[in-house]
Amino acid sequence: MKKSLLTLFALAAMSATALAADIKPAIVYGTGGKFDKSFNEAAYNGAEKFKKETGIAYRDFEPTGDTQGEQALRNFASKGFNPVIAVSFAWTSALQKVAAEYPKTQFVLIDDSLDLPNVRSVKFKENEGSYLAGVMAALASKSGKVGFVGGMDIPLIRKFECGYEQGARATNPKIEVFQNMTGTTGAAWNDPVRGGELTKNQIDQGADVVYAAAGATGLGVLQTAADNKKLSIGVDSNQNYLHPGSVLTSVVKRVDLAVYNAFTDAKNGKFTAGTQELGLKEEGVGAAMDDNNKPLVTPEMKAAVDKATAAIISGTIKVHDYTTDNACPKS
Repeated sequence: MKKSLLTLFALAAMSATALAADIKPAIVYGTGGKFDKSFNEAAYNGAEKFKKETGIAYRDFEPTGDTQGEQALRNFASKGFNPVIAVSFAWTSALQKVAAEYPKTQFVLIDDSLDLPNVRSVKFKENEGSYLAGVMAALASKSGKVGFVGGMDIPLIRKFECGYEQGARATNPKIEVFQNMTGTTGAAWNDPVRGGELTKNQIDQGADVVYAAAGATGLGVLQTAADNKKLSIGVDSNQNYLHPGSVLTSVVKRVDLAVYNAFTDAKNGKFTAGTQELGLKEEGVGAAMDDNNKPLVTPEMKAAVDKATAAIISGTIKVHDYTTDNACPKS
């Protein structure tokens, strides 16, 4: 009898383990393309890390238009994929519908939040990472003029710009900050030619450091800055390697970590819903430092970034979040 009970317990434990490991992960990217070297590619890298470590394959889909997200999410859920990750705020309304239709499927929404029992929402404090970029830009600028090129004109991208501007003005109160948005539709994430044109315009006005927060459009920003022997700042993924000696830093946003953690939690039976918000304290954002930008980062810059980081984490510096009131303080 004792042996039978032990056998039953062992079988139960094995079944629970198998159930936890029996997952079919899937990802629906934003419209900028999987290999945008930025936001989407960060998500891809997190999925690849999980696949390499566990041997568990995943499926993904690259929408080319704003209407394809809902179809892709529903398609994955209907075929038993779980968890399913929506890598863009653009899929919020679509996910709200699909998650309600498939209550047993675990979903992840990146860059927005939904209050549903089967949805994990992951947001980032982009304003904090951008503040550090502003500090570095102000210290690196010789003209006292810096620029920002955003992708789609939405509060989220204004949040990047506002954090950047706050860091720059805190470092140099007299600094001039130029800003342009690429467009008002999803196409704004994938227009490097337009990104380059906006950058050249800002350079012609005197900007010698330009920060891109525009997905694949930002590749045109970085290229144009390099061609004109000016500095640029990358975003989301570490883009320092794209133009070594020209990219001052990159404001990394750990979308890779959000994807990797979601897949891992689902595999281990530890998936939880609710909203996570990752900032400097959680190491969810930061200013990338590596061998590619090492010659550009002076000891003064490094010290200023370290000081600002500590102050933001402690609460001594409070970086305003544009999305709370759709406004950016000028002082």
